Amino acid sequence: MNSVGRDLMPAAVYVGDGRLAVEEVPIPEPGPGELLVEIAACGICGSDLHLVLEQYARPGAVLGHEWSGLVVNGGPSEIGPGERVVFEPTPGCGLCRPCRRGRPSVCVRRPVSDMRDMRGAFARYVTVSSSNVLRLPDSLDMRAAALTEPTAIALHAVELAGVATEDRVLVTGAGPVGLVIIAVLRSLGVTDISVSEPVALRRERALAVGATTAIAPDQLVDPGMGRTAERPYAVAFECSGRAAAAERALGQLDFAGTLVFVGTGSEPTRVNHNRMIVMELEAIGAYNYSAAGFGPAVQLLDRGDLPIELLVEDGDVPLSGIMDAMGRLSRGELAAKVLVSPQVS
Repeated sequence: MNSVGRDLMPAAVYVGDGRLAVEEVPIPEPGPGELLVEIAACGICGSDLHLVLEQYARPGAVLGHEWSGLVVNGGPSEIGPGERVVFEPTPGCGLCRPCRRGRPSVCVRRPVSDMRDMRGAFARYVTVSSSNVLRLPDSLDMRAAALTEPTAIALHAVELAGVATEDRVLVTGAGPVGLVIIAVLRSLGVTDISVSEPVALRRERALAVGATTAIAPDQLVDPGMGRTAERPYAVAFECSGRAAAAERALGQLDFAGTLVFVGTGSEPTRVNHNRMIVMELEAIGAYNYSAAGFGPAVQLLDRGDLPIELLVEDGDVPLSGIMDAMGRLSRGELAAKVLVSPQVS
């Protein structure tokens, strides 16, 4: 499609049975207070993998939410056609307990989002509220800008954990989520970062991004009740979504250590509550973003402090390549974020 004037656009549509198919669908029309945005790049998120490969999505859904794009048209707005933007989260109410604690992602007054039948950015165009877009600096590349959301999530997780620069940190899982966590930690001055990851390719990429040690999961030995590992960690970020990884990470923590759940998975984790009591451990979940929104993530990406070329895979995939990329990500054949370009045929 070369013109918004046409009625149809290509989109990767969930058709059931764990499959996406590229279909021609109507170009969305912006309503009052909305903008029509042409997608430049959209990252494949772990939630997209779950929704498709584990068949949680509903037929007809168009996924994809980690995007950067170019405003095409829309109603009256301070941001007009030709401007480069990302989609920023809706602020919380500011009054409930989570909002007062700086955690609007779990605002109790926010409607629960259902990604199973969303109309997302695995398509040529999307419509969004003009109040939910953030203008990008001219110096920020659009491919890098597509990392805004995962970078904001990583910043939020690190903030919740209260990581100090002198802390020993463990990251379990060196896929796209774990790599961004590592890069953000290094940008904030944390230098002692170990990674536990079963796939050699991903261990190598983790070291390139900034980890100081990379080991296989079976090298994390359970030290026994009331004891610490030989070199325990102050904080562990569980980024794989695997129950066994979380259980191993808990066993590696020092007294008063913190385990942060970042990656999602379908198998519940068994928590050794006795270890948590005896060692006064803390386990927290990190969901989405802080009250600062996407601004700090855009600033961090624009400063060039993150190794973008290592955090994204070379080349963008077209809509027709999403299923293959999802399969390779799920098998660990790719380490970094895969970016989709709906304009690439």
